[in-house]
Amino acid sequence: MTTCADTRKKSFLRDVVGQFLVELGERDKRVVVVNADLMGTSRNKTFVERFPQRSFNVGIAEQNMISFSAGLAYEGFIPYANSMAPFITMRACEQCRTDVAYGKLNVRLLGTYAGVSGGISGATHWAIEDCGIMTSIPGMAILEPCDAVQAKKMLLASLDYVGPIYMRISVEPQLDLYDDNYQFSIGKATLVKGGEDGAFICSGVTVQYALIAAERLKELTGRQVRVIDMHTIKPIDIDAIISAAQTGRIVVAQDHNIIGGLGSIVAMVLSSNGLVPKFKVLGVPDKFETMAHAQYLYHKFGFDADGLTMAMEELLEERKNR
Repeated sequence: MTTCADTRKKSFLRDVVGQFLVELGERDKRVVVVNADLMGTSRNKTFVERFPQRSFNVGIAEQNMISFSAGLAYEGFIPYANSMAPFITMRACEQCRTDVAYGKLNVRLLGTYAGVSGGISGATHWAIEDCGIMTSIPGMAILEPCDAVQAKKMLLASLDYVGPIYMRISVEPQLDLYDDNYQFSIGKATLVKGGEDGAFICSGVTVQYALIAAERLKELTGRQVRVIDMHTIKPIDIDAIISAAQTGRIVVAQDHNIIGGLGSIVAMVLSSNGLVPKFKVLGVPDKFETMAHAQYLYHKFGFDADGLTMAMEELLEERKNR
């Protein structure tokens, strides 16, 4: 179980990622940054100023951005291609698949506006399908950071990882959950909180809500519910899921369509291993929703702290007893 930092503090992860790219550039001369005219949105202006010869803006042309990044990777660079998550994963899907993944190239795709975190920008700027799309591409690793320390550790790990990576990044502020001693490994989930009465399996923005919900459940019911940060959507940590199933109750939450995201992958692991715990998936319903602020949508869809608490109470059969 990992040690948590002061959870009263929050960070905007796209700011953290944008700033930390400068440190990556200092560490490794192979690091280059590619933009599709969204330098401000992706928060990498500092890198561009520090390394102008290693920065490229291809204009509003995401397909070209991905193909250009593939060429850089082929020549031995490590390109970090930045744009909004829906533009990378849908507008440039073929290039992600054929130009990057088919060649097993070391391209890092950094997509902001994960899930409905874009709020009033609306469905055109939300990425509620991206995990479903990207997990189906062979060899593509999918990462989703939940706090500032983890985001930095992910970027550091990406320097040595062989193969393409897609990193989905929320624009909502997220609690600082981990301290600097936190150990990160691609494909190995983090146990944030222990417990044997149930398990939350979450990623990204929902991890903070699961931690709050677990503390509430302890106060309300005396039950100990573990919190698993499944920061790597693919390759998934199968052992962590099998262990969680032994608690008898699993609630999966992700800022993504309930179809094709983390919940679907966890369900596949459970069924493949003959495990049948009580099970519930929380996320964005399979429909287009009217634009609204992210916090309102998280509550409406039931994957904020209130929704997670209620979902686990139902599996614990505590709500009907109180």
